[in-house]
Amino acid sequence: MANLKAIRSRIVSVKNTQKITKAMKMVAAARLRRAQQAITELRPYALKTMEVLSSVAARAGDDEVHPLLARREPKKVLIVVLTSDRGLAGAFNANINRAALTKWKELEARGVAVSFAVIGRKGRDFFRRRDAKIEFDFTGVFENLSVTKAGEIGRAIVAEYGADGHDAVYLVYNEFKSAISQKVVFEPLVPITPHVSEAEAAEAKAGDAKGGGANVDFIYEPNKRALLDRLLPMYVEVEVFRALLESVASEHGARMTAMDNATKNASEMIGRLTLIYNRARQAAITTELMEIIGGAEALKG
Repeated sequence: MANLKAIRSRIVSVKNTQKITKAMKMVAAARLRRAQQAITELRPYALKTMEVLSSVAARAGDDEVHPLLARREPKKVLIVVLTSDRGLAGAFNANINRAALTKWKELEARGVAVSFAVIGRKGRDFFRRRDAKIEFDFTGVFENLSVTKAGEIGRAIVAEYGADGHDAVYLVYNEFKSAISQKVVFEPLVPITPHVSEAEAAEAKAGDAKGGGANVDFIYEPNKRALLDRLLPMYVEVEVFRALLESVASEHGARMTAMDNATKNASEMIGRLTLIYNRARQAAITTELMEIIGGAEALKG
């Protein structure tokens, strides 16, 4: 009977765990809808910001190269790692940490000094255990995520880069694809690389064919450098905010999927334990019946 009691206790424990995982799945699903809406609304703004930036930067002469656009040989690199503050999200944090660790070792093998800016406790704890150089530790970002906090992170990165502290800054995070799919993205943040749209490329090509040269420049007020001084840091802040929103949506999607799988596994485990319990109970009843029959036969004899 002690064995039956242990199995019954295990079934109750798994059922209680299943209730928790089911509740966590529902909470993650509700938060995912809000996070998905936020990233969907921000993406067009981020793309338009890059479009305006690219249009202005493409017209900047060689003598007007902004520090955030200037490219130099990377000797010191900062990697910004976006993880979550909590676990129970499947391989969400492990994938990010593994990608950052691989890039770290790759850069070190080329003689590049690597330091980290970590956003999220899981990434901070991971790299602390590996004695990584953590220059920035942004805590409490996900408790109340806002443009203000993203701006603080962006300004810290720009200030460090502008002081010639680093030659390049990389951003590693999970890009949200769907509730069951997240993609680890490792992209350069600074120096900024403007992207030329197909329309602008076609316009420039047409101008060259006519002998007109590059696109017609704009009139800047107060001047082009002042515009870049405002536009480039703003773009970094927007990119950081977009990456944070992508990471939040990916985290909720990964947690929802992980809790759904945990709930299904709990159901399967309850079924197996119930079968084992019934078999053990049947065996115990059979044993008791055999003992009663044996006793009765002994009294007859």
